[in-house]
Amino acid sequence: MNRWKKKTSPVIQSNKRAPLAGEGFGGRLGYFVRRALINLRQNIFVNVVTIGTITLALLIVALFLLVFVNLENAVGNWSERVQVTVYFDRELAPQEQAALRAKIISIPGANRVNYVSRDEALRRFKGRLRGQETLLEGVRPEVLPTSFEIALKRSSRDTQEVEAFVSVLKRIPGISEVQYGEEWVKRFNTFLNFMRLLGALLGSFLLIAVVFIVSNTIKLTIYARRDELEVMALVGATRFFIKAPFLIEGIIQGCVGSLIAIGLLLGLYEVFLQNAGSFLTFNPATSGLSFLPLEYVGGIVITGVALGFIGSLTSLKRFVNV
Repeated sequence: MNRWKKKTSPVIQSNKRAPLAGEGFGGRLGYFVRRALINLRQNIFVNVVTIGTITLALLIVALFLLVFVNLENAVGNWSERVQVTVYFDRELAPQEQAALRAKIISIPGANRVNYVSRDEALRRFKGRLRGQETLLEGVRPEVLPTSFEIALKRSSRDTQEVEAFVSVLKRIPGISEVQYGEEWVKRFNTFLNFMRLLGALLGSFLLIAVVFIVSNTIKLTIYARRDELEVMALVGATRFFIKAPFLIEGIIQGCVGSLIAIGLLLGLYEVFLQNAGSFLTFNPATSGLSFLPLEYVGGIVITGVALGFIGSLTSLKRFVNV
């Protein structure tokens, strides 16, 4: 009996499983990433189609963002023309100028205050009549008013803010006549609100279309490997174990697609800058045209990753019960 125990004891000890070197969260994550990369190499054509779809979809969105960002910048530059002018029928002493300037700049919404003397007003008048200066012969600076030109902050250039600013301005002692191009301000803000609404509608439509296209494309990828999913489920693999490599695949596909889209957009942007002078009446390189800010670029990458992840997650529902 003792001899039997001695012979069998080594066998019993050898059945005890030693800990795996890659076991734990880090080991599992490494396995899932390796499995995802293997799946990408084994299904090159389908994955290329998926990445290409994500790239094209995000390129359209990024191109729209590029146009919208530059349009917003142009509108912001145009909005610099929204200013309030206060006229006086006499020259102001330096002390009066300083006192009025301090009161005006203290009003919420005021950005810059510029005093225009009668001599400066006459020089500007002559500049506008360049080539017809003879019409102003004998005109003395005394016939023109002095003024304060008040530039407003960008957040205070809509119709209601401008009207509120003017109402406060008129209550300052010594100020009587105020002009600010009321009709121009209303038209400008109507145009600005229309462009923002149009941008929001087009952006929402593009985003919904992108989610739909990417989700259905990734669904083809999952469908092509449905047998693999069924086999994994039959041998006892957990839902998370089955889904994790596919979710990582979606993240990789979305990241690669977004980076390619940004690279293509940058290439198109550079080509446009170099060749636009031949068919445009202005030079885009000197007109303030700019590429997407870094926060927009980061947003596109995050959107691509999210699209890949969500597309894989929704596509897996058909084959793996969540």
